Amino acid sequence: MIAFRYLRARRREGFISVIAGFSFLGITLGVATLIIVLSVMNGFRKELLDKIVGVNGHIFVSALETPLSDYADVAAKITAVPDVTLAMPMVEGQALASSPSYAGGVMVRGVRSEDLKKVRVISGNIRYGALDGFDSGQGLVIGKRLAEQLLLRAGDSLTLTSPRGAQTPFGTAPRVKSYPIAAIYEVGMSEFDSAFVYMPLKESQAFFNRDNDVTVIEVFIRQPDAIDIIKMGIEDSITRPIIMSDWRLRNRIFFGVLQVERNVMFLILTLIVLVAALNIISGLIMLVKDKSSDIAILRTMGATRGAIQRIFLITGAAIGIVGTFAGLGMGIAVAANIETLRAFFSRLTNTNLFPAEFYFLSRLPSVIDPFEVITVALIALTLSLLATLYPAWRAANLDPVDALRYE
Repeated sequence: MIAFRYLRARRREGFISVIAGFSFLGITLGVATLIIVLSVMNGFRKELLDKIVGVNGHIFVSALETPLSDYADVAAKITAVPDVTLAMPMVEGQALASSPSYAGGVMVRGVRSEDLKKVRVISGNIRYGALDGFDSGQGLVIGKRLAEQLLLRAGDSLTLTSPRGAQTPFGTAPRVKSYPIAAIYEVGMSEFDSAFVYMPLKESQAFFNRDNDVTVIEVFIRQPDAIDIIKMGIEDSITRPIIMSDWRLRNRIFFGVLQVERNVMFLILTLIVLVAALNIISGLIMLVKDKSSDIAILRTMGATRGAIQRIFLITGAAIGIVGTFAGLGMGIAVAANIETLRAFFSRLTNTNLFPAEFYFLSRLPSVIDPFEVITVALIALTLSLLATLYPAWRAANLDPVDALRYE
């Protein structure tokens, strides 16, 4: 009763209540900001991982010593390895994609129709056209952003130019050929939607002068965490010389930077909660000084030091606990609706607050991790409770005689 009475604003201690209010607001905003930022960082990692690994695969098997002309047999052996869902032979090469309105570099990937249909990131996001007859029709599958840049639609023709064309007496002549656009996909990641062109495997071998071989075999697996065990299984199943890499090596720097940014943001934003906790200390010290005569009277009436200490512990803890739970509610609500809020503020300010060409994604992602929410709450509660210890100890050790000497 006494602790909550001290929290209510009165004329004499109005300034103390203002400090308590700012402490409450600081903890609320600090906890909410931590949850929002961590959720967005988790969303970025998940979306990028799903799209990068979903399009590129988990393991990459390349030829060593001799070309991969036996790719069909190698792919069948890899598919038989437990936890492997797809082994996709691929011819990969760079080309110039051009239309009457635009020209730009693209990465051409030659794949089999049955393999492309199993890559759900592509086949499950076809916006225009279809994959039916992909192998026989010599059609291309391109991303939506590339189609928009070229001002082309499904059924239009796209011209590809490769520097490695036919051999002539004067050297290698560029190869130029036009292909119809069979389908247009939209992954939601600007790098893939604007840079990758899928071509039938046999046609890509002819276009890039491959002697019935492939560049790489991409392997998709069920459990990315068991990638080392699966790589050992692939090595045991294949007798020919190969060299393997995986998505961790290819994207190590990228995801490492994301992890460093996430950790740094966590430490920086925790300082907001720490500053709010320091405000609790200053507010409680001023409250102890203001209530010194009240404390002395309570002590002379028989209140123990423990009782006095509990009063100020409850006073400070109430600010921290209520602020933490208010911040949890605010943070979870904003994180769960972050894309809706982004769209609202974009319309309000008439600006694009999340340009896809800079952030690789077409929407602002957010993934709320319950473990991180609990961790943030425990940190805020711990800092708030620690902030009350010194003022409460100071109040409990106040000498009643000194406090009432000049009253």
